[in-house]
Amino acid sequence: MFDLIVLGAGPAGMTSAIYAQRSGLKVLVIEKLIPGGQVALTALVENYPGFESISGLELMEKMKKQAENLGVEFISDEIVSLKKMGALFKLTGNEGVYEASSVIIATGAAYKKLGVPGEEELTGRGVSYCATCDGPLFKNKEIVVVGGGDMAVDEAIYLTQFGKVVTIVHRRERLRAQEFLGKRAKENPKIKILFNSILTEISGKDGVEKVKIKDLKKETEKYYPCEGVFIFVGLVPNTGFIKDLVSVDKNGYILTNEDMAASVDGIFAAGDVRKKNLRQIVTACGDGAIAAMSSYKYINHLKGTAY
Repeated sequence: MFDLIVLGAGPAGMTSAIYAQRSGLKVLVIEKLIPGGQVALTALVENYPGFESISGLELMEKMKKQAENLGVEFISDEIVSLKKMGALFKLTGNEGVYEASSVIIATGAAYKKLGVPGEEELTGRGVSYCATCDGPLFKNKEIVVVGGGDMAVDEAIYLTQFGKVVTIVHRRERLRAQEFLGKRAKENPKIKILFNSILTEISGKDGVEKVKIKDLKKETEKYYPCEGVFIFVGLVPNTGFIKDLVSVDKNGYILTNEDMAASVDGIFAAGDVRKKNLRQIVTACGDGAIAAMSSYKYINHLKGTAY
């Protein structure tokens, strides 16, 4: 039995755990994958205060060590059911059942898929959603990156240290990424950008061999040879197990107030899983701190203790 269970060990979850444990709560963090979430797969973080440049994995390892040193417990499991039973929450996972007085949902979001022919069949055989994980597999090879946001452009720049040519395919007339990232990409001799274009097909027998790209202005399609396709076209919130319990928007993001409280008393949300305007490590940490203190006040109210 725990005071607080935090679901997810990304920046939001780690910060929640640190603040809650420091406030005297007994905290358990449950993470289904590797601690650190998507950030742990980021090659380089250059906009987190206090670190001019640090790998995402190293940053998250530092957060986890800090939480562990405070006494936070970590368990690897995937929660498939969350129910409120009186004043307690019962969480059922693939590996066990857990109970707590309060829950913070910090499960983040997963990479959105294109849904084009060949994508599913060739995932892991040339199609990837993680440049840090799979970039080294494509040394001196043709690489295609789909997307025009910060993540897509940042990962494309990272991939130039491996690929012979990195082609960014973007459906709009200009990149959505921050100006400094766009400038860095355009100035990189290894990067080619196809604007007003979409990827419509991925082909190959044992691995990716070519992609079909449609020019939206000319209404023409053309095959481009390549061996690696990296897709960064957005995120889908990991709320499948809870969206019938708490209120979510049309895209599945959890709706909260400024205290990070969800529509069910005792449940809070933090980070990429909640509806918000900016999804960055610093905003996830801010969410986590607020959610932890809101949970602390909620638990003390249950116990009849003054804040």
